[in-house]
Amino acid sequence: MPRFAANLSMMFTELPFLDRFAAAADQGFTAVEYLFPYEFAPDAIARRLSDHKLTQALFNLPPGDFAKGDRGLASLPERASEFTDGLAQALLYAEATGVKQLHMMAGLSDKHSARHAGRYRDALKEAAAALGSAGLDLLIEPINGRDMPGYFLNDFHDAEKLIAEMKLPNLKLQYDIYHRQIIHGDVVKSLAALMPIIAHVQVASVPLRHEPDSGELNDSFVFETLDRLGYHGWVGCEYRPRAGTEHGLGWFGPYRHKA
Repeated sequence: MPRFAANLSMMFTELPFLDRFAAAADQGFTAVEYLFPYEFAPDAIARRLSDHKLTQALFNLPPGDFAKGDRGLASLPERASEFTDGLAQALLYAEATGVKQLHMMAGLSDKHSARHAGRYRDALKEAAAALGSAGLDLLIEPINGRDMPGYFLNDFHDAEKLIAEMKLPNLKLQYDIYHRQIIHGDVVKSLAALMPIIAHVQVASVPLRHEPDSGELNDSFVFETLDRLGYHGWVGCEYRPRAGTEHGLGWFGPYRHKA
């Protein structure tokens, strides 16, 4: 049975961020993820994880100024030093939270530019080495151009090719079902093909990014497929509740942790 992690950047937003850990645990989640922890002290987050017996499944490296439109720094040569500083900051949070994998956002740039593509590869090498020294995996995630126009890594084939070519042992794929369906479709067959490089899965309905029982995919069949394929990682619930988080958790009933 899939193991689900509540995404606290999108779920339980009725509450202040640090209160969302308790809410997730109360609803039967045993793990959490979120976009960025950096507004809060590492020990404050670690305490919530410990108090509520939650596993930290994932978070992202610092993206630059997200509020002003940055969506990662990895492909931006002019911000290489800022990327390095952010990598060091992320490792402090990784140590505090016990997370085993971090996602590196690529940034908004032209993927056909040799300058940006070269910088992205350099950032992958730098991040993979730093995370590898700490025993962590580095994840990359293709993001669809409808939700994030201009994002550098917007194709699953590009991500697969990069992972194969770079041969970095801790470089893995973050497979977001929502983004996959929008970019390429063919979710179930691609899960089977890409399973050897997948380290984390995320889910939301398509096209509106709500609960995974409300869109064009048969999500329960997709979850059964993950089981059949032997996927043992977390499935991050990166969706926007339609009408309040708890009200929309009916889909989660069969998977809820029983205390």
